[in-house]
Amino acid sequence: MASLPWQALVILALALVFGFLNGLHDSSNIVATIIASHAMRPRTALWVTALANGAGPFLFGVAVANTIGHEVVVESAISLSLISSALVAAVAWSVFTWQLGIPSSSSHALIGGILGAALVAHGLQAILVDGLIKVMVALFISPVLGLIVGYLVMKLIVALADSLAFSPRINALLRGSQWITGTWLALSHGANDGQKTMGIITMTLVATGTLSAFVVPLWVIIASSVAIALGTVFGGWSLIRTLGRGFYHVRPIHSLSSQIASAAIILSAALLGGPVSTTQVVGSAIMGAGSAERLNMVRWGLTQRIALAWMLTIPISGLIGGLLYRFVLGSGG
Repeated sequence: MASLPWQALVILALALVFGFLNGLHDSSNIVATIIASHAMRPRTALWVTALANGAGPFLFGVAVANTIGHEVVVESAISLSLISSALVAAVAWSVFTWQLGIPSSSSHALIGGILGAALVAHGLQAILVDGLIKVMVALFISPVLGLIVGYLVMKLIVALADSLAFSPRINALLRGSQWITGTWLALSHGANDGQKTMGIITMTLVATGTLSAFVVPLWVIIASSVAIALGTVFGGWSLIRTLGRGFYHVRPIHSLSSQIASAAIILSAALLGGPVSTTQVVGSAIMGAGSAERLNMVRWGLTQRIALAWMLTIPISGLIGGLLYRFVLGSGG
């Protein structure tokens, strides 16, 4: 660490800030339905989520970190200026949307920043097409799956409850079950989103020659996990309100259904090395669960506003990353 150039140290600090903001921004994805359905007290939900977020990467490996840091941009094109441009772009967009209370994607912002800076720095030849396709498929297919799986899980739970003639007191069981499904979702979030910070830090270590190959060190896993866990503890309350009450009145059955659907998709992607947007997956799973009960129950106007933010994230963060590299940070090499 002491032998790293000052710019690399700044990048490491900024990467941990990004991880903290990721936890702050995306804690809403995990706890919103838990809180809205009164399964846990708000502060309890955030602490349980924070601990599970931090544990995720230790349990499920670092495949996503390898994708982010090793499979999107040609290794010879990676420089400290490119990495810092991408990070600043991602942090700027995350803070902007957090202040507006719009659940946008930190994953999209980071990918956009990397692509924008790489294209300005070296052109299309800097992009690894296979890795880019892998990332884009994961990012854009996962919310569709969230909507479908959330719908199907909700239908399955309703059918099961009907067949077993459960009374309205089933809500107590549904709330209690969220201690399991909510923790599972938080573990999957940490296993996916926590690794994006690891990928950036390891890219930096490779770019400075500190590492001769892209292998995520243990201290990077620990530092990144702590950063996302700390961000989660503080919670993005405006985002929690948007996801927990903005789409419709979330009841325990919607909450449980969306958590099961989201966790299954996010964890599967993490194991396969696909960086997905937990914001998109959870939001679409909530919509899927609500629409399974009644289509007009969901406030589709809000979903349009969130979808617009999702669509703009990669282009805008890419533009910011490219402009930063071109006019501010690119001279650093």
